[in-house]
Amino acid sequence: MPKLLRLNMSTLEAKFEDVPEKYLPLGGRALTSQLLLDEVPPQCHALREFNKLVIAPGLLTGTNAPSSGRLSFGGKSPLTGGIKEANAGGICSQKIASLGIKAIVVEGMPDDKKTYIARVSQSGAEVLAADELAGKGTYEVTALMRERFGSKVGVICNGPAGEMMLAGAGVATNDGDGNSSRYAGRGGLGAVLGSKRLKAIVIDSPTTFGVPVKDKEKFSIAAKKFAKILLEHPVTGTGLPNFGTNVLMNVINEAGTLPVRNFSNIGRYEHANEVGGEALAAAAKARGGQVAHACHPGCVIRCSNAYPMPDGKVCSPVEYETAWAFGPNLDIKDLDTIAKLNYICNDTGLDTIEAGVALGVLMESGTIAFGDGEAAISALSEVAMGTPAGRILGNGAAFTGKAYGVTRVPTVKGQGLPAYDPRSCKGQGVTYATSPMGADHTAGYAVTANILKVGGFVDPTKAEGQVELSRNLQVATAAIDATGLCLFVAFPVLDNPEGLPTIVEMINAQYGIDLTVNDVVALGQSILKTELAFNTAAGFTKADDRLPEFFYTDKLAPHNTVFDISDADLDSVFEK
Repeated sequence: MPKLLRLNMSTLEAKFEDVPEKYLPLGGRALTSQLLLDEVPPQCHALREFNKLVIAPGLLTGTNAPSSGRLSFGGKSPLTGGIKEANAGGICSQKIASLGIKAIVVEGMPDDKKTYIARVSQSGAEVLAADELAGKGTYEVTALMRERFGSKVGVICNGPAGEMMLAGAGVATNDGDGNSSRYAGRGGLGAVLGSKRLKAIVIDSPTTFGVPVKDKEKFSIAAKKFAKILLEHPVTGTGLPNFGTNVLMNVINEAGTLPVRNFSNIGRYEHANEVGGEALAAAAKARGGQVAHACHPGCVIRCSNAYPMPDGKVCSPVEYETAWAFGPNLDIKDLDTIAKLNYICNDTGLDTIEAGVALGVLMESGTIAFGDGEAAISALSEVAMGTPAGRILGNGAAFTGKAYGVTRVPTVKGQGLPAYDPRSCKGQGVTYATSPMGADHTAGYAVTANILKVGGFVDPTKAEGQVELSRNLQVATAAIDATGLCLFVAFPVLDNPEGLPTIVEMINAQYGIDLTVNDVVALGQSILKTELAFNTAAGFTKADDRLPEFFYTDKLAPHNTVFDISDADLDSVFEK
């Protein structure tokens, strides 16, 4: 029988308890969001004792279902003030599930200013003093934990940004090589972990695929079929393994929806090819790095990479959104500079998207110049030092904009927009505006139909069809996030009519149940209703579901379009 593990930081106790019946059918984002609605006062201060950090593997995690090792982190966001789920790869999720743990709930906060870690293993769980780790970066913390507890452990940890409770802080997990670079980045949940004074959670499990399966034969057949579906699709079978997620750089640039220089009115970047996936893969291979790298065991997509830098360190991975945030967004056209900024974020414990958007706002202010990579590295390095300027930047784009008097600040609900301009990818704009998570591309990835023509085609420059597209994708994404499957499985699932039924077959075989495709859709709808209920109670209204003013007024070249989805249409997204 699975258990909930509560790490009470007020009493410094670790206790297991039976999982209440209402939570048994839930996993991943479904479980984190429901626990938050049930246990966290929506109007509480995100960095005080009443907030909680919930960590939950997905429904399929811990089995050999292909690409099912994602881990959900949930809490009230110090960045948006609303509910947040951030999703990470790495080895921790499968190890947590294999220990029979449904979720880890970090709650309370100690009276002292000491630093602690938790260790979770087959023999139980305990909270331990760890003042020697205070202020250390995630790479060193992960190395020390692997040295102390064994090289196979999973490590969930914080960097200095989280310890300082900066709203741009994320939570790091490690991959199989020990790199602490798989991030639950968005929403500032690293600051929530920091508020609990919990520097690291060590997951010490000897098994990775130890979750019981009721009907092993049916599960095996379905899992093999699903792997075939993933490998035969051109995106998940060819594009992502060969060039990583940064294969999107030239695609998005050609589509005229690549944000340049802090979402200025240009949708194409003349140096996109120099920082795209093809260039990155070639450079990584030439230096002895790696492409087609799996962030967790059992991933057949293998979209990660390991990029060797001139100083001998390896940045793993450089994702598309990160390459955009530190590249075209800042007018930086050097991959080594982008990788250096990425590495600083990984070690400091910062969300690369939020940090990149904040740097873009800083450059907009004229404090440092667009294109000045050395100045960007210097500014970002100040976050770990805790300087006033570093703390401003580490608190995200909205905070930086207020501090420096900038009006072009690309945020929704206080969270920075990722790498797709909503004026020429309007379905993505609907997602940015209406998602309970704030501006988050993964909440409903309309790039599929708008740009990639996956699952059909909706003209990205027209208003028609965007609301329905975003709504359906937000529902589907919430359901996928509950399973522990990587979001990239959506590409073949949208194109292949056997995709979603095969996911249902795996769930049914694992649990000995009889769900239908409609049940999975209903799960996605239920998750969104839960999250919207939390945000409503926290004080959000439909007036918060809007993009910044300049997207409605400033035309974006080359299509010369603005974001023209009406307020009434945005308000209708969740009415069906």
